[in-house]
Amino acid sequence: MMETMNEIEIVPSLLSVDFSCLRESINKIPSEINILHLDIMDGHFVNNITFGPFIVKQIRKLTDKMLDTHLMIENPEKYIDKFIEAGVDYLSFHYETTDNPKSLIDSIKKQDVKAGIVINPDTNVNVLTPYLEYVDYILIMSVYPGFAGQSFIKDSLDKISFLKEERKERKYKIEIDGGINDKTASMALNAGADWLVTGSYLFSHSSIKDAIKGLLNGK
Repeated sequence: MMETMNEIEIVPSLLSVDFSCLRESINKIPSEINILHLDIMDGHFVNNITFGPFIVKQIRKLTDKMLDTHLMIENPEKYIDKFIEAGVDYLSFHYETTDNPKSLIDSIKKQDVKAGIVINPDTNVNVLTPYLEYVDYILIMSVYPGFAGQSFIKDSLDKISFLKEERKERKYKIEIDGGINDKTASMALNAGADWLVTGSYLFSHSSIKDAIKGLLNGK
């Protein structure tokens, strides 16, 4: 697996691209971007449906960039092998969807894929404490999952700060997803986020490179 060396990563969410010209959309993403974010929704855990392992496999054929795959699905343990077989590099699941997060983390990592855990805006960040020793990254949702274009929830910044304080010698990355734009990015980075997932802001901009500059200028 290719490793990312950047301290700060801008992670484009492909949920916001035009899937009728997916290859062209991916090719427009600048070379300095290392990771692409894939939102997997099942219509049960969240009120939307996106795509499954088959589409992920096709995306894998279109790019050498790392694929950060966010499972917003019930019973994730039933599907992690299929997504790993499709070629993902990072795979995260919601704390709210499983009774045994540690088992899922282990199942992902033993297949040489980075394991992440996600919490919704109304989940207390303290529930993650038992898993900080084991995860490769943590994704904090700063909107309620399911649809793009929502407004940023500022309480998520306290969760980011908590995770930064708790990290100490641990190596996990802190990712944030939802409502990230040129105004909220600086707040997230200053709170301690390492990776910013952004879709609507990035792909609605006339220049993706200029949009990335806008995200980083506040740091």
